Amino acid sequence: MTVEIAVHPLDDPVRASLRGQHRRFARWTGRIGRYDPEVAQFVGHPAVLDDQDWVDLGVALGSGGSAGIRGVGLVPPAGWTVSAEFDTVQMEGSGLRVAVDSGLERLTAADVPEMLALIARTEPGPFAPRTIEMGTYVGLRVDGRLVAMAGERLHPPGWTEISAVCTDAEFRGRGIASRLIRAVGAGIRARGETPFLHAIAHNTSAISLYETLGFTVRKRSMLTLMQAP
Repeated sequence: MTVEIAVHPLDDPVRASLRGQHRRFARWTGRIGRYDPEVAQFVGHPAVLDDQDWVDLGVALGSGGSAGIRGVGLVPPAGWTVSAEFDTVQMEGSGLRVAVDSGLERLTAADVPEMLALIARTEPGPFAPRTIEMGTYVGLRVDGRLVAMAGERLHPPGWTEISAVCTDAEFRGRGIASRLIRAVGAGIRARGETPFLHAIAHNTSAISLYETLGFTVRKRSMLTLMQAP
């Protein structure tokens, strides 16, 4: 087995989270770590996968299972299928201007059906029935209807990812996303941690918003969606 070199937590955020704050969700197969699928679909792996890692990844995913694998120039073994590739950016928020917002409400497990419906309408990214257990989520209601939300996802030591930032189409352009990000960031900062987030590189409007709020691009990478034999 290849010896791993210690890396920054943000260079291996899935496994760093599963070894720490999210260990209760972890499922390990060798050096491959994945979340309980009801919580999240993320899989963590070494930067360089050796032959045994690919075997373990196949076992972790199960026959025909899929996962996003990070890194550039990945060459999977025979039998694996590459479904899609995405250029991504990772942004760190040490400069985020945070703000507590009393107009937002903390969401709970009772709100999950509405949260899943909002995710389905807005498609910000993957969100499972138990994703809410990964951290704090806040939302905005208008006439009792949940129209926007954001929350915490990956949690490597010293950092917390802001994710699931979404707003119903009819309420966009009102600064709601900025309010949500600043409010989630305020909770993260209050714990002495630093916010970070991920975005698809071609989503330039979102990246511009994040930069306006104080985020800076830390790293560019590739996410390859692969299906096991």
